[in-house]
Amino acid sequence: MAQDVEVQEEEEEYPEKDYNDPPPAPLFDLEELAHWSFYRAIIAEFIATLLFLYVTVQTIIGNKRQIDANINGIECDGVGILGIAWTFGGMIFILVYCTASISGGHINPAVTFGLFLGRKVSLIRALLYILAQCAGAICGTGLAKGFQKAYFNRYGGGANSVADGYNKGTALGAEIIGTFVLVYTVFSATDPKKNARDSYIPVLAPLPIGFAVFVVHLATIPVTGTGINPARSFGAAVIYNDQKIWDDQWIFWVGPIVGAAVAALYHQYILRAAAIKALGPFRRHV
Repeated sequence: MAQDVEVQEEEEEYPEKDYNDPPPAPLFDLEELAHWSFYRAIIAEFIATLLFLYVTVQTIIGNKRQIDANINGIECDGVGILGIAWTFGGMIFILVYCTASISGGHINPAVTFGLFLGRKVSLIRALLYILAQCAGAICGTGLAKGFQKAYFNRYGGGANSVADGYNKGTALGAEIIGTFVLVYTVFSATDPKKNARDSYIPVLAPLPIGFAVFVVHLATIPVTGTGINPARSFGAAVIYNDQKIWDDQWIFWVGPIVGAAVAALYHQYILRAAAIKALGPFRRHV
């Protein structure tokens, strides 16, 4: 009888799930290489990152140009930090919406790395996504320079660096926290538990991801210009090619990678069933 009561208590404590987690992605999935959908996803990541960099870099340059014009006596303000943040967040919303069903809509090596740690993508897919994203970022920034080379060079090419008045430790911390917010939002917005219980969640997923990018930019543009995306920072650095930009470049890789790793571990092992399963036998004996 006591055993039956214990079983009943366990069933109440761990009720049957009303959703199914997808199986973990294999570390090496060579079968992917034989499918056109795999290469289509890589192309989608390349084009999406290209468009992302082209639009956002043009916005940054245009804002600085308008501010300079205003100083010279023309009444015209730039879009400012708020407008730049809206551009980054809005473009992520648009591009995630367009590519989610094809590639997952990563558009960011930090997001890809976080999803790899969460066993959502294989190592092969993660590496090729990151290469495609970096290549797309270089091409997108190159297009921005090609259309207005003089202004691109004059206004810094939209490249990320540590702003005057801040040290590299502060900049690194800003990148870690900012990327944590983004990747945590990605995991939460694509959680199969939410998708099962609220059928509209998959449609709305790009919205919170775009808003996460928006609010992080508001907070960190004054510090680093906001990276939280190694491809975005790398593409602008390659095309602008300034020594200070390269000196600070490591911050825009280490910060996002650390932030993405912490977000992935937090979501998978603290918020989700991985931690509960690990603690289950312990809790029964408490």
